[in-house]
Amino acid sequence: MPEERISRWYFGGISSSAAACLTHPLDLIKVHLQTQQEVRARMIGMTVNVVRREGVLALYSGLSASVCRQMTYSMTRFAIYETVRDKMYRENKSLMPFYQKVLLGAFGGFAGGFVGTPADLVNVRMQNDVKLPAELRRNYVHALDGLLRVWREEGLRKLFSGATLASTRGALVSVGQLSCYDQSKQLVLATGYLPDNILTHFLASVIAGGCATILCQPLDVVKTRLMNSTQEYRGVLHCLTDTARLGPKAFYKGLVPAGIRLVPHTVFTFLFLEQLRQRFGVVVVN
Repeated sequence: MPEERISRWYFGGISSSAAACLTHPLDLIKVHLQTQQEVRARMIGMTVNVVRREGVLALYSGLSASVCRQMTYSMTRFAIYETVRDKMYRENKSLMPFYQKVLLGAFGGFAGGFVGTPADLVNVRMQNDVKLPAELRRNYVHALDGLLRVWREEGLRKLFSGATLASTRGALVSVGQLSCYDQSKQLVLATGYLPDNILTHFLASVIAGGCATILCQPLDVVKTRLMNSTQEYRGVLHCLTDTARLGPKAFYKGLVPAGIRLVPHTVFTFLFLEQLRQRFGVVVVN
């Protein structure tokens, strides 16, 4: 009987955390760019400013919170997506159609976005601390310290501030990453030119990273405009309609920097995930 290995439910969290350790400086610079009140520095300029002011290690500020976020947000969405997908495959003896992958990816991403909101909040604060004056810094020791202090000082509700946007973004990113990766890998294997190896995983993950960037960039733009605003927007809908007046291109400002951050993270995540699956996955008989 032919055998294959499938991922364990927690592999997604481990692989995403490993990818986050490699791409954390890019994520930190993105947060700095999004939270500056006016456009004073671009990507390279902001990186130079951080290193010059605080040193190279400052690029890894908030790493514990970033890993904590991946172990909540990514572990949840991967666990939901891969568990349901593999169960349906064993029951139906056929691959899921793409529309079902999209729906499952959106559901898993929405749930993961909600679960990961507290860690995301602490992650943004810890990364942003570097550029604040010393007297205004929160100085969280690590992610757990940040979570406990927000809970004690600002209440449990504050931990889930922005959960709607985080969940919606999680759904879009997961459709781009999980659903598009599965479909891309399936199409690459179907050509017969490449086996299930690291090159196939790389090609499929690059496509998935590009899809995820394009899908979530409009929401990122709206989130950034809301963060940069000085109370000129009444809410998300007002910001959305105001941005739409500038034309479709307005929703894709900063697409290249966003891709520079998200595509490598997606590639590393799936390369690590596939290696974990092939070496330590659960053996099932087809």
